[in-house]
Amino acid sequence: MGELVFWTIIRTAFLILILWFSKDVWGEKYFWLIVSLSFYLFVISPAISFYRKFVEKNKEVLESSLCSSCKHFDESAVLCMKYDKHPTKDFIPCEGSAWEPK
Repeated sequence: MGELVFWTIIRTAFLILILWFSKDVWGEKYFWLIVSLSFYLFVISPAISFYRKFVEKNKEVLESSLCSSCKHFDESAVLCMKYDKHPTKDFIPCEGSAWEPK
């Protein structure tokens, strides 16, 4: 999830710079329309797409792994907070020894 936030911030920063330097090209009439469309196309839409891929990739871990029922598991980041590692369908960070119910 951190990768999603990082790339969204990077895209936003580059887009603001590009729009800042090109604000005189379009004029006042179309500037806000272009700003709105460019933010949707280059920031919001890729973030939504990446989030959907993230959820789909981690769906099995969130629904049917031992980690998903542990109190040390952070669902928003798919992260074992105790060992600071990301579990996958084939990898459990504590191998079940530190599992504690929620």
